[in-house]
Amino acid sequence: MLLRIFSIVFPIFAIIAAGWLYARYRRSQGGLDMAFANQLNMDIFVPALVFAALATKSFDLAAYDRLALGALGVMFGSGLVAWGLARALGEQPKTFVPPMMFVNAGNMGLPLMVLAFGEAALPAAVVLFFVQNTLHYVFGTWLLDHRARLWNLWRVPVIFAALAALALGGLNIAVWPPLYAAIKLLGDVAIPLLLFSLGVRMAVSRFSDLRIGLIGAVACPVMGMALAWLLVQVLALDAPAAAMLLVFGALPPAVLNYVFAERYQQEPAKVASMVMLGNLGALLFVPLALAMSIA
Repeated sequence: MLLRIFSIVFPIFAIIAAGWLYARYRRSQGGLDMAFANQLNMDIFVPALVFAALATKSFDLAAYDRLALGALGVMFGSGLVAWGLARALGEQPKTFVPPMMFVNAGNMGLPLMVLAFGEAALPAAVVLFFVQNTLHYVFGTWLLDHRARLWNLWRVPVIFAALAALALGGLNIAVWPPLYAAIKLLGDVAIPLLLFSLGVRMAVSRFSDLRIGLIGAVACPVMGMALAWLLVQVLALDAPAAAMLLVFGALPPAVLNYVFAERYQQEPAKVASMVMLGNLGALLFVPLALAMSIA
């Protein structure tokens, strides 16, 4: 079992390490700017991945309703516990709660689910990512700025791609196979680039506010896994969905939390520390979740 877990997590952390090493090398050569590559990924490749996973006749959204409900339960449950923990620690809830709620379901979650559970798990992994990402843009933005305008949410490429795919599926309209193949090829770029860019981000970020970073790195996966285990029982999820929800609960804080904190000037240094240390802590908690799901 240990060998199987190692074979699952090794490609993920190897690509992250490749991004980290390349960024460190480029720093000595004058720096590395990933802004354009990251923009391409979020505007083209990730939406293509989402569209290709959802725009198939075999995809049945209703089959994942309890899994989506479980993901919502993990996120809102983590948010409630994190709010109480923030008050106890004397931290601002707006700083501490979002990284505990919104996990790395894109950069790490998508490739992890595919490697752990096979290509057949991709639609379910995309559902988890879509639920998490949409809630982050809607509720996460509102948490940081109650006056934020949310009615243009459909313009976010990932959300637009998911809605378009679901609309085609609902109307039973098949995508022309050569066009679908082209979209899928674009989507295949997303996962390795997500991991590589995560490694670059970790190389150029600095550790600070270690206390709150360490607390967040432990609290996020512990709360997530505990809530996922509870919701598996309550929702009576089958074994594959239960395993995926447990792994979802173990994921570290999303890098997007730092982007939002910087945009709204909500203690970005503390959020960066939670994101950085949380993703390092995934070396421990992700294999633990995989061991629990495989056992």
